[in-house]
Amino acid sequence: MWTAQAVLKAVGLFVAELISSITDWFQTKAAWADLRVLEDTELKTTGGVHERYKAKTLWQKTGAVVMVVRRPGSLLCREEATELSSLLPQLQDMEVPLFAVVKENIGRELDTFKKYFTGRVYVDQKRNFYGPVLRKMFLSIFLRIGVWRSVWRAYRRGFRGNLRGEGLILGGVFVIGPGNQGILLEHREKEFGDKVNMLAVLTAVRKMQKNIK
Repeated sequence: MWTAQAVLKAVGLFVAELISSITDWFQTKAAWADLRVLEDTELKTTGGVHERYKAKTLWQKTGAVVMVVRRPGSLLCREEATELSSLLPQLQDMEVPLFAVVKENIGRELDTFKKYFTGRVYVDQKRNFYGPVLRKMFLSIFLRIGVWRSVWRAYRRGFRGNLRGEGLILGGVFVIGPGNQGILLEHREKEFGDKVNMLAVLTAVRKMQKNIK
């Protein structure tokens, strides 16, 4: 038997999902990454000594899992960084590195982010890992029920954040294989809090290892 409260809740969820679907029409569609562009991207180290590397050198022998960070200070990014870092023991067993790229070095924010993310962090000043089409969220942030659910989930788990730095450009996660294996997993955020599936990450890494053997 439906109560008035249950009906109102169902209607509210329907309206929220309908609004999210409508806002999808105005979202820039993701385009597949060009591996050659990623390989030639110059990444800058963070911390005391600033060195530059061609991104390809970070995965050409072992492959890698790469987190593309929307904003280091975001509680949602910190939550995903923590979950990816929880895979580190398994990644280390398979000798596959975990690293992250950010689009700007905002000093102390990166130092704090590194408390949540256990891999190395690099700066992608040209934002190639965020392309080939830069996708942003604007006012639709406030209309999408998925964003509010994600924020509430992360908050209840004890994560806190701030609004420092550019945070509208969406990020994602890559699993890139060594040699000629290419991109084995490419997760592009559809909205804030759209995290990669951790099992999918491990599955892609295991596939990578199988192909090496």
